[in-house]
Amino acid sequence: MSEAATAEAAFTTVTPSQTPAFVDRRSSTTDGGPARERRQFTNSHDGLSPDAAELAAAIDTYKLRNRRRFINFEEMLGVVKSLGYQK
Repeated sequence: MSEAATAEAAFTTVTPSQTPAFVDRRSSTTDGGPARERRQFTNSHDGLSPDAAELAAAIDTYKLRNRRRFINFEEMLGVVKSLGYQK
């Protein structure tokens, strides 16, 4: 096989019918319900005191509502104050 034929064989033409359709899995779930955020630790609130579990749930709600994966100290202080805690 010549050098040109070898280079030509390395690059094959793909037609649109051979290309798989793009599936955006981020936009929805398979059951059509609302998308749920994936979490590394699904039961991380187990074993917490009631007050700590309330704070953790409030922070999780804040993060979901504001589409934030991580929050800063000012945001955390706002969540703590919204629970009624004060200095």
